[in-house]
Amino acid sequence: MREKLRREAFAAAKSELDSYLEMNSHRKTPERYAILEAVFGINSHFSLDRLADYLQEEKNFIVSRPTLYNTMRLFVKLRLVLRHNIGGKTEYEPCFNSGNHVHQVCTSCGKVTIVPAQMEDIQLLDVKLKRFRPEAFAMYIYGICSKCQAKLTRQKRTSDKKQNKKNTKQ
Repeated sequence: MREKLRREAFAAAKSELDSYLEMNSHRKTPERYAILEAVFGINSHFSLDRLADYLQEEKNFIVSRPTLYNTMRLFVKLRLVLRHNIGGKTEYEPCFNSGNHVHQVCTSCGKVTIVPAQMEDIQLLDVKLKRFRPEAFAMYIYGICSKCQAKLTRQKRTSDKKQNKKNTKQ
């Protein structure tokens, strides 16, 4: 089901890109289409470094850094790709994957977890939107993931034990 959705989204994105390039008399370069295919082939958020690696390793297609930057800027403009600044890093995701969701960002390790959400969930936050028709949303919640919480708890216990031993020796 998810793969079918990805293929349909890629076909729609390719059609949108074709229309834009034709209407604006731009060239239909193999690089643009290879990058678009790679964007829709990656299953999560990605950086430009990850995209370049994916193109080289999975598609055996090398693209220059300026071409990547310019193409991604075009894709963001056409709303084929969303750009995020998460934890000080720029990441992207294809629009088909951008349904309403929440990004849980761990401030300790930087891990980002995506949790699906509904428009009703944001309405529970009592957000008032004036003269604005929402289509979708993405929210960022910063905190500490369970793995890092467990690590911090272990460190605190170890520290407490050392402190107790030190206090009993005195």
